[in-house]
Amino acid sequence: MNTIDITKVQAESQAEEVAEMTQISGSKAVMEALLAEGVDTIFGYPGGAIMPIYDALYDYTDRLKHILVRHEQGGIHAAQGYARTSGRTGVVFATSGPGATNLVTGLADAMIDSNPIVCITGQVFAHLLGTDAFQETDVINITTPVTKWNYQVTDANEIPMALAKAFYIARTGRPGPVLIDITKNAQFQLFDYAGYTPCHHIRSYRPKPIIRKEYIERAAELINNAKKPFVLFGQGVILGKAEKEFKDFIEKAGLPAGWTIMGLSALPTDHPLNVGMLGMHGNYAPNVMTNSCDVLIAVGMRFDDRVTGRLDKYAKQAKIIHLDIDPAEIDKNVKTTVPVWGDCKETLPLLTSLIAENKHEEWLAEFRKLEQEEIKQVIHPELNPTSDEMTMGEVLRLLNELTDDDAVITTDVGQHQMVACRYARFKQSKSNVTSGGLGTMGFGLPAAIGAWYGAPDRTVVAIIGDGGIQMTIQELGTIMQFGAKVKILILNNQFLGMVRQWQQMFHDKRYSFVNITSPDYVTVAQGYHIPGKQVCKREDLKDALKEMLDHDGSYLLEVMVTKENNVFPMVPQGSSVSEIRLK
Repeated sequence: MNTIDITKVQAESQAEEVAEMTQISGSKAVMEALLAEGVDTIFGYPGGAIMPIYDALYDYTDRLKHILVRHEQGGIHAAQGYARTSGRTGVVFATSGPGATNLVTGLADAMIDSNPIVCITGQVFAHLLGTDAFQETDVINITTPVTKWNYQVTDANEIPMALAKAFYIARTGRPGPVLIDITKNAQFQLFDYAGYTPCHHIRSYRPKPIIRKEYIERAAELINNAKKPFVLFGQGVILGKAEKEFKDFIEKAGLPAGWTIMGLSALPTDHPLNVGMLGMHGNYAPNVMTNSCDVLIAVGMRFDDRVTGRLDKYAKQAKIIHLDIDPAEIDKNVKTTVPVWGDCKETLPLLTSLIAENKHEEWLAEFRKLEQEEIKQVIHPELNPTSDEMTMGEVLRLLNELTDDDAVITTDVGQHQMVACRYARFKQSKSNVTSGGLGTMGFGLPAAIGAWYGAPDRTVVAIIGDGGIQMTIQELGTIMQFGAKVKILILNNQFLGMVRQWQQMFHDKRYSFVNITSPDYVTVAQGYHIPGKQVCKREDLKDALKEMLDHDGSYLLEVMVTKENNVFPMVPQGSSVSEIRLK
């Protein structure tokens, strides 16, 4: 081939490449990225700086479902609920300025609870950055502490790459929220689009640490020699999709297992090795036995202060094995004897293959003995009260019965949250959606909306207190408009109950601003075309719950419960877990 022929071929090749390039706007590139990532649902609220993206969305509504929330905080909590029940990445749209800052609480919540979220915010034109333009805020610096990664796009050419990185970072390793801030000029800008390439590697980011065989072997040796081994498990089991691997692990060696509130539902509630909830309002046996075991095996949990109590009195007698995907959690709070870095879906089978079959029946019997003590003093009176006033616990007992332990339960934050986590029963994973690390009041209702979109074939019940419901009650409008079939169960004790409990126990009953007046919730719900009922008498409770669950659509049920009931057991702040109080 002569020089003229070679030049001709090169020219034709370049022409073909140019022909493959399509000029599209930055906003359309956002839509194409979402489709390529398998997104089907977006929660958001439009505004001036994100208007070009919403204009592009207009042509994609046959493929992308958008849920118009009533507040950006509601949007991100809904995305969290969606992520928690679907196992996918939640997506949120918001505009600049107050729209973006309204996401911050949800970002902080998602960060500490490891929820994979991609937030896309609009921003003012690039040439206006730093001029205090209308609805301009430095969203990157504001959200840096509460995101796994954030990035500001000022040129449309960066959008495909930025979003590919965003989804990859959000869902891999220890999941978390990512925010991409796109200036308005980049949304309008036309650029040569060569298609979307998903991200599978970033040079400076290693989502999974290298598994070290010698640590697996050392951990197995400790477990095999243990007389009183105890497993603590958290949400890492669920995030790693390792429920089966975890179950195989504890069953082979007969290991009693206690859960954090974020780990709840990873193991069926009625599993014979499930010994209950850890932490401040957890069950008596797992808290006491933490300071009696000889080997403590933590799987996908981070030794939060609500679980450990006083660190200087926490499991000092035990050898500690810690399995976690995030190396930063190893030795952060509790000194580890053997660290096992890695994804628990991979590390658990390796460990299971090396441990010996065992039963530990005498050790497990010690848990059951303490469990009976708690049942007698706390659980039975709570679930079967003899007074005229209803308890939160008996509401949960009936709910379990009517749903056959198979509902998704979202909670807000407060006494009702602790009661729900203690007494709700679950058969399958991804059934408990609560705000763990941040403890965000207002979480329950919007999270339930997202949870239903993430699992529309399941019954979703939002259990909320009379305080938390008023923080995001406007999301009833979202339910009204889009038809999420959420069952809203308000447990009304006419107090900010958890604060009141602390004031009673530790502040001489000086009830400072915890009495809260509520609207007529049933009337409010009717204003949003949501049917509802209030129950004040025990004899009406079961039928009312059944009516709520049987209704084909959303429903609000308010149950008036006793005003000054406390949640026990309780580990007082500053105490050891073994100093847990039954009353």
